[in-house]
Amino acid sequence: MEKEQMKQRISKAIDENREQIIEIGEKIFKNPELGFKENKTSALVKDVFENLGLPYEENLAITGLRALGRGKSHDVKIAVMGELDAVVSPQHSYADPVTGAAHACGHNAQIAAMLGVAVGLSVANVFGELGGDVIFMAVPAEEFVELEYREKLRDDGKIKLFGGKQEFIRIGAFDDIDMGMMVHSHAGVGERKAFISGGSTGFIGKTVRYIGKEAHSGAAPHEGINALNAAMLGLIAIHVQRETFRDEDQVKVHPIITKGGELVNIVPADVRVETYVRGKTIDAVVNANKKVNRALKAGAYAVGAKIEINEIPGYLPLNQSLDMNYLFAKNIQKFIGKENVIEGVDLTGSTDAGDISLIMPMLHPTVGGFLGNAHSKDFKISDPEMVYIIPAKAMALTVVDLLFDDGRLAKEIKSKFKPSFSKDSYLKFWDELIK
Repeated sequence: MEKEQMKQRISKAIDENREQIIEIGEKIFKNPELGFKENKTSALVKDVFENLGLPYEENLAITGLRALGRGKSHDVKIAVMGELDAVVSPQHSYADPVTGAAHACGHNAQIAAMLGVAVGLSVANVFGELGGDVIFMAVPAEEFVELEYREKLRDDGKIKLFGGKQEFIRIGAFDDIDMGMMVHSHAGVGERKAFISGGSTGFIGKTVRYIGKEAHSGAAPHEGINALNAAMLGLIAIHVQRETFRDEDQVKVHPIITKGGELVNIVPADVRVETYVRGKTIDAVVNANKKVNRALKAGAYAVGAKIEINEIPGYLPLNQSLDMNYLFAKNIQKFIGKENVIEGVDLTGSTDAGDISLIMPMLHPTVGGFLGNAHSKDFKISDPEMVYIIPAKAMALTVVDLLFDDGRLAKEIKSKFKPSFSKDSYLKFWDELIK
């Protein structure tokens, strides 16, 4: 079959199943679940895989799934991914009333688009024409939330890293994968636009506990050690470090106090802080993190308090494959116009897709069709065609480009890629950093 003929068949198959794909996305939108708890969403994905006759594995990193689209040869494997989880946004109109979970970041559209690719390739019956396998992944827990819950999962031996893709790396779900792709929402852009080749910051998470000594605040404050004062000094010490952060490193530190004491008439003896330390490069994150820890410790030293700093593996900076992005751009411009494909706009946050991108070639564009701010109550889908259907087509056609002619382009991209980490060195990096 000619490549363009194959692409037309896939696009037609996705169009014929348009309502089903949109329905999947809307159903997930109205039933949000937080990371490592995405049981209903996982079950929905499983049903689609079964209906398409795709063999699958389930319960990966607790709720994740992985299905196989078997090509005519198996030298190359491409992962098409979507994220199962929601974020915490309790004022959102579709927030879960108990957990506060809401799809205020568009992950429901990712899952629908990933399944749209599976539908297109399956219904068009083209797997046997492809020079490689396509692996469909529903990955849990991209949003870095509910840290205490994830700490318990870690302590119980159910996870080790807090991001779903990180756990997929650790458990071997990416061991046989050569490259990955997914599409993310671009909040606040209602128009039909796509943004390619952008990066993102990486980060380290941390929880901090200042331990002082209780005393009566009115009668005997001199007998206490004020842990809140220690925390405040630590945060001020972080602020005075900011002039040492280079602009190009995009360092951001944004702590919150999650516990400030017990009662107003007791000298605070147990104060808790959480923060991220973000940066554009791994070195920027590591160097800034040293300064932040030094500042936090200084606050404790100043008042004679003790401090416990718990480092949590965050996410690594995103470094996308330009070749994969250009292929995607050529495909999506057929549906939205060349003038609406914009290059080099960075993501404003962080993603565990960054971790994947430093191990293998990665495609992670963002698309419009969403109104409101990310992670906020006003986030919503304004253009279902743009967020569910067009990304599914563009990714499916990009898969064809990569795997046509016995996977020639995929093999070329793979051979040119210089990984920053192997699986083993990646896991060792986090182990050493958080000791």
